[in-house]
Amino acid sequence: MQYLLLIYNAESEWDAMTEAETAKMHEEFGVFTQSIIASGNFKGGNQLHPTNKATTVRGQNGKRVVTDGPFAETKEQLGGYYLIEAADLDEATAIAGRIPSVSTGSVEVRPIVAMERP
Repeated sequence: MQYLLLIYNAESEWDAMTEAETAKMHEEFGVFTQSIIASGNFKGGNQLHPTNKATTVRGQNGKRVVTDGPFAETKEQLGGYYLIEAADLDEATAIAGRIPSVSTGSVEVRPIVAMERP
């Protein structure tokens, strides 16, 4: 089964990191990514730009409304994701628990709905 691992952290904490701390975190993410590629769990993933680069689209009164920024104000922001293949939720949460930034943020584990494609 496939799972989406949504990585949340406070952008302010990332902004406060020194260059060395940022480099170390990126290195740790690289090691983690290589480990799930090697194990066959990795299906995809990316880091996201900060929320100040985000755009939200919603419908209001039958019209499309486009605004700058994320949809909701939160303490933690979505910073990236991994799409993984795992045998079950236990394996998916074990993988999520190894994500380097989980100690300062959170990782939401969401099963993917398998849909048949034409």
